Amino acid sequence: MLLAGDIGGTKSNLAIFSSEAEIRKPVLEATFPSAQYSSLEELIHTFLSQNDVRVEAACFGVAGPVIEGKAKVTNLPWELDKERLQRELKIPAVHLMNDLDAMAHAIPLLEAEDVYTLNEGQPEAHGTLAVIAPGTGLGEAFLTWNGTRYQAFPSEGGHADFAPTNEAELDLLRYLWKRYGHVSYELVCSGKGLPNVYAYMRECTPLKEHAWVTEQLDAQGDHTPLIVQAALDVERVSERSQAAVSMLVAILGAEAGNLALKVLATGGVYLGGGIPPRILSYLKEEQFMQSFKNKGRFAEMMTNIPVHVVLNPKLALLGAACRGFEI
Repeated sequence: MLLAGDIGGTKSNLAIFSSEAEIRKPVLEATFPSAQYSSLEELIHTFLSQNDVRVEAACFGVAGPVIEGKAKVTNLPWELDKERLQRELKIPAVHLMNDLDAMAHAIPLLEAEDVYTLNEGQPEAHGTLAVIAPGTGLGEAFLTWNGTRYQAFPSEGGHADFAPTNEAELDLLRYLWKRYGHVSYELVCSGKGLPNVYAYMRECTPLKEHAWVTEQLDAQGDHTPLIVQAALDVERVSERSQAAVSMLVAILGAEAGNLALKVLATGGVYLGGGIPPRILSYLKEEQFMQSFKNKGRFAEMMTNIPVHVVLNPKLALLGAACRGFEI
């Protein structure tokens, strides 16, 4: 039996799998609010105590870099160590991996119903695949064909310098540079980035906002869900929220194109993370693909690159299980 997990700052998904052949059908599965537990060990003890199953190996995708079997979860005071996990959980083999690495491992497992295609393109057989995932943060990864299968590689590309492509984005950069010094793509193109874009819209543009949105923003700690909700509300149009989401979509399109160029993703680009499925109506509009293809003399090549939105919310969990069966 394999225990796999997608460990995030907000929630952690755990599941037990009996075989690689049944990887899309876990034996057991549960979701836990991460912040309610003092450690991953405590959370897993809770899960295993509820189920009488002997686990022989475990693999966890972690929101944060993994170095020499150790990791610190972003947005959680957890420090993970695979040797300590093995010892305290009495699991013979434990593997830690970056959550984007986990997502990338799952890309070859996706089926037609798991994705929405924004651009059919002309995929190259065994061409490199790219993954860009705006969730709480912005993750990036890629996969290359090694002759027999795809091999995944994580990165911290979401922390690269934000590069504006128009006057409004240049003003956004100036606005955030004064506050942060370094402005990464994650600061403008993620769950933590959308409130920054909205703040720029509030302070630097004449766009108006409904009183109910402002009141709820003042009352809530996490602004992202409310901004998205207001942007999608067709009955009570929020110009400021719509403009913020539209700018995020344009920036995401440009950075997805940047990633495709850097790794030559002729096999396709996949948008993972929690945000793309929620703003799919915006991604379907022309702005995203226009920004994606706007690469000068390489614009024609960009048109040939397929672009897909991953709709399956268990991508990282599937990837962790996939990697776990390789241990």
